[in-house]
Amino acid sequence: SRPEVSARGVAEYDGLFQQVRIQTEASYRGIWHCITDTYRMERVPGFYRGVSMTIVMTSFISSFSFGVYKNILYNICRLRYGSAERKPSRVDISLAGCATGAARVVLISPAEIAKVRLQTQKEPSCVLFTRPKYRGAVHCLQMIAKEEGLRGLYKGSLALLCRDCHSVATYFLSYSALCDWLTPAGKEKPDLWAVLLSGGCAGVLGWATATPMDVIKSRMQADGEGQRKYSGLIHCARDSIREEGVRVLFKGLGLNSIRAFPANMVVFFIYEAVLRLGECSMR
Repeated sequence: SRPEVSARGVAEYDGLFQQVRIQTEASYRGIWHCITDTYRMERVPGFYRGVSMTIVMTSFISSFSFGVYKNILYNICRLRYGSAERKPSRVDISLAGCATGAARVVLISPAEIAKVRLQTQKEPSCVLFTRPKYRGAVHCLQMIAKEEGLRGLYKGSLALLCRDCHSVATYFLSYSALCDWLTPAGKEKPDLWAVLLSGGCAGVLGWATATPMDVIKSRMQADGEGQRKYSGLIHCARDSIREEGVRVLFKGLGLNSIRAFPANMVVFFIYEAVLRLGECSMR
């Protein structure tokens, strides 16, 4: 695994809870309204629903993503140019990013549905001696499998596939393109400031392309047994737009962008540091 993902795992949780509720519920007028309503109804514990699944899975999935991306890009260059040392084209980077996004879905879908169900589950703080339907991440997955079958663990996976294929490709492509643009002629590696700026912008652009499908994915995954509202991706998108307008597809974008810039500055800084240390150790 790669050490850069631990920083990402901590940084990405900030604001995640509010993002899910804003995306899945039409009653919230914005971030502050969501925060105040959550605190009023559930107090401080309400902000930490699903945190265990997020902490455990984010580092693993991010490590998996970076590893798969580098290996796919390595093999693309070896097959196309006869040498893995050849600098990849933007098409190569896009293909590797798209394939990485597709590979992530198998691992990330159960974690995503547990996170969404836990974070949309409301428990009024004034009610004593009541047990929530989902008592934790593992219990949530068990209940979903029991009530909805194994297919339930992959509800919204088509939206997740659409989200990750193009957003991961955008993520890696924009980082590479910005680094090339900011690297002075004659230098092989970008400077520290270029890595930080490129990483932050890549994170924002990645989420900008991911947010519409992320909204649809979250709504489909929150749609549980006994309260099913959507029959599929198209139905969910059509109903959401009809009820709330096209702007519904960009719910949570501001929050995603705020946390994505600093988080991905750190991710790519440590990523580049690890790659450069690896190159030095091989010499």
